[in-house]
Amino acid sequence: MANPKQKRSKSNTRTRRATWKTKAPVVSTCPQCHKERRPHYACPNCGYYNGRQAIAQKDEAAPAG
Repeated sequence: MANPKQKRSKSNTRTRRATWKTKAPVVSTCPQCHKERRPHYACPNCGYYNGRQAIAQKDEAAPAG
């Protein structure tokens, strides 16, 4: 089994870990309803993607029973 021959310095360890940071997801505007959505995803608000209805949305005014 491979074992490290020498100790990795603090500087090298911290440099390697410096790229682990997260970034906020990119957000664009839906051309249909003008709400924020992720690019290349169907809009969670209206369900449109690329000018067509991609996801059927539930009607909020529908009776529960």
